[in-house]
Amino acid sequence: MQYKVIIPAAGMGKRMGYGKNKLFIPIRHTPIIVHTLAIFEKDEWCKEIILVINEKEREEIESLIQSYEITKVSKIINGGSERQQSVYAGLKTVNGDEEIVLIHDGARPMVNIAHIRKLVQEASLKGAAVLGVPVKDTIKKVKDGIVMETIDRATLWSIQTPQAFRASVIKTAHESAEKDRFLGTDDASLVERIGQNVIIIEGDYENIKITTKEDLFFAESLLSKRKT
Repeated sequence: MQYKVIIPAAGMGKRMGYGKNKLFIPIRHTPIIVHTLAIFEKDEWCKEIILVINEKEREEIESLIQSYEITKVSKIINGGSERQQSVYAGLKTVNGDEEIVLIHDGARPMVNIAHIRKLVQEASLKGAAVLGVPVKDTIKKVKDGIVMETIDRATLWSIQTPQAFRASVIKTAHESAEKDRFLGTDDASLVERIGQNVIIIEGDYENIKITTKEDLFFAESLLSKRKT
């Protein structure tokens, strides 16, 4: 099976406090975005990477792709002010409604290829699938600093990327959201909104999104373990 992947990489990541795009931060001497791209570069099922960027960073991005010999990046396009707009810009370059399209955070450099392939297979059959892990902590609903209720965590999952879709499904979802000026929390929420079922595939807790400085230490530890 084959798929295309859209990687939005235009955000600043303000919580990191890096002063520029956090995807350029090196982990084990290699920028985060390169670690992420390398996963899809080596997956034989991936036939194309569509990278969505901030135009001001184009020269630096192109230099990294050339230096690290990332050959599957077929398009580098400009993103919008919101992640959803960036993904939609990437989707507009995808031809063919039966294609399987993955959408993956540039700041998740630890995803497992076996999980990617499970997603692709499920999306091909059912139209939409996401990676996630069961919530481990006790979750409480709080209002004005007071606990209102304890939520049954047996039904709660923490959702990750990649998220995989049949192209026709995710295009329709984004077109509907654009028309209604609806901003979702992730791409799957747009698909849920049009009445399409989304299948969840259990991933693992190592597939972290690098958001804070603490995440950098965890990611470095995980990469060191994998190298070993």
